[in-house]
Amino acid sequence: MAAGAGGLAAAALLLALAGPRPVPAELTDGNNEHLKREHSLMKPYQGAGSAAMPLWDFTGSTMVTSQYVRLTPDERSREGSIWNRVPCFLKDWELHVHFRIHGAGKKNLHGDGLALWYTQERLTPGPVFGSKDNFHGLAIFLDTYPNDEATERVFPYISAMVNNGSLTYEHGKDGRGTELAGCSADLRNQNHDTFLAVRYSRGRLTVMTDVEDKNEWKNCIDIAGVQLPTGYFFGASAGTGDLSDNHDIISMKLFQLMVEHPLEDETVDWTKIEPRVSLLKSPKDNVDDPTGNFRSGPLTGWKVFLLLLCALLGIIVCAVVGAVVFQKRQERNKRFY
Repeated sequence: MAAGAGGLAAAALLLALAGPRPVPAELTDGNNEHLKREHSLMKPYQGAGSAAMPLWDFTGSTMVTSQYVRLTPDERSREGSIWNRVPCFLKDWELHVHFRIHGAGKKNLHGDGLALWYTQERLTPGPVFGSKDNFHGLAIFLDTYPNDEATERVFPYISAMVNNGSLTYEHGKDGRGTELAGCSADLRNQNHDTFLAVRYSRGRLTVMTDVEDKNEWKNCIDIAGVQLPTGYFFGASAGTGDLSDNHDIISMKLFQLMVEHPLEDETVDWTKIEPRVSLLKSPKDNVDDPTGNFRSGPLTGWKVFLLLLCALLGIIVCAVVGAVVFQKRQERNKRFY
């Protein structure tokens, strides 16, 4: 397990220098032809008001109404979750989540937040936003309360974590030690709809938000080198402690992405691979800034210019030194004639 934990936290110079890559294309427009209804939760909810729902199970304080699925009410020490019963065997997918986090608490007097899951385990209550720690798979955390008083990042804060069962989420540090990437987002107590999209395709994880009532996606997380098995379960959970909020899920829609894969991928048993991330800067090296971006910035124009300038100067210096050495050898050889 120690080796697995080290692998997930290993640093790679390439991505540390380059930073997150830009998103190459728009997220899906929600084409119903690619909607996977067996993995989607939409109104009208079948079994609303009862203890049974086709395709979905729920636990804890979760309550299903005709308008939303409330994971926790605005009450202290509550936790709830909802989980898809059907394992997902898609290699490329995109999840759109319509959610709402709201309550009576004022600034920094509310919590704790909501989590979205694609994991091997399901329906297991625990300390990580109402679900178990040391999970296998992917978690996206929508954290609304800063537990670390020394942090400079702005909350609410969205972050991603991939785990092979060996890593522990540290609440006291808001999960910073195991966070892969993240961003701040003003998503609480909004009077308009709030959405989050999670895209996984060909080893690349992208998270985008639409929380500003602009009807457009805003980039939050973009990570390459992510390996997730097939056969895991989608779910959502939330928890409250001394502070509280309503955590509501209005819909979860999963879309299949039509993506070509290399021929060698056909020989891989995707149900047996281990969740992991490669080419990543170590999460232990995270350094906060007020915007929540802890990685080195991308190679912007001036950085590329400086790199090219340094390379050019290096070539010129080598050329000059080479010319001087060559000239001296020529002069030395003339003395023997």
